[in-house]
Amino acid sequence: MSHAYDRPVTAAGALRLHLNENTAGCSPKVLEALRALERNDIALYPDYDAVYRETAQYLGVPQSSLLLTNGLDEGIFLTAVLGQKRRPADGDAESIVILPAFDMYAISVEAVGGRVVFVSPRADFTFPLDGTLAAITPRTRVVYITSPNNPTGVRVSNDDIRTVARALPPGALVLVDEAYHDFCGDTVVHELGSLPNVVVGRTFAKAQGLAALRAGAIVAVPETLEPFRPLIPPYSLNVAAAAALRAALADHEYHTWYVGQVRDSRERYYAFCRRHGFQYWESGANFVLARVGDHATALTDALQGKGIYIRDKSADPGCRGCIRVTTGTVEATEAAVAAMEEYLCGAP
Repeated sequence: MSHAYDRPVTAAGALRLHLNENTAGCSPKVLEALRALERNDIALYPDYDAVYRETAQYLGVPQSSLLLTNGLDEGIFLTAVLGQKRRPADGDAESIVILPAFDMYAISVEAVGGRVVFVSPRADFTFPLDGTLAAITPRTRVVYITSPNNPTGVRVSNDDIRTVARALPPGALVLVDEAYHDFCGDTVVHELGSLPNVVVGRTFAKAQGLAALRAGAIVAVPETLEPFRPLIPPYSLNVAAAAALRAALADHEYHTWYVGQVRDSRERYYAFCRRHGFQYWESGANFVLARVGDHATALTDALQGKGIYIRDKSADPGCRGCIRVTTGTVEATEAAVAAMEEYLCGAP
């Protein structure tokens, strides 16, 4: 099916495939919703009744289990704050981060004075359950788990999440970051009733294309979510983000189309890796991590010279020689693959 939004989004002529953004842009219905805002909508504090009702319905949870946030980053930070508020009387609160990981977990914990305990990755990037369990102590207050993982795209089973949650001391939480849920369907949201110490984080930056408007959410059983509510600033979700979120969640056709583009793009990128003998990890997200060896930095630089940005992840734990490429629209993916093929044809 052809759409008016088939062409990839560019910024200042560049194709951004390094930040896991939506490369098609937001739904056209989002722009309609923003244009419909009136002067009083901007001047008055927003009413959240409709956006909470519709987002809770979209996620399949009661409104009492939902807290909308200024991007998922705010939810991550709130979790770090709550973990520090629950620190032991005789020492630091500890938060566990499984590597490689999104930088904001450790940054948030350190910003509030907590101690970060890192768990090393396995060679194949499958979830290091034994290492995570070994890192848990009576001081543990938060465990950050990303599924699918960023930057690997590897998915974490609900069995492993349950095992970690049940091993935690009283008062500790697992934050399951499901930022890339839309691209694989994995979720622990519907198990929260039996996992009261699990908090699920969601963002509407990726599949819905609202990255610049900063719309996110955390979900948990009401008694777990209640201590978060006093920590969040009033009206944290601005009126434009609230209007955009409602429009994005209502446009099922756009969402289905874009998720299909991502899945098609992943397969095309896998095929590129197989042609060149590059190791890659099957991804549940809107990006693919591949090990291109000594080409990683030069390939990243060569594509940047053509206005195509990808991410050299060689400095991440376990990721030596790896690049991560956003797999959004097929057109964007084909442009990146063509540029990489051109580089490799001339590479020594």
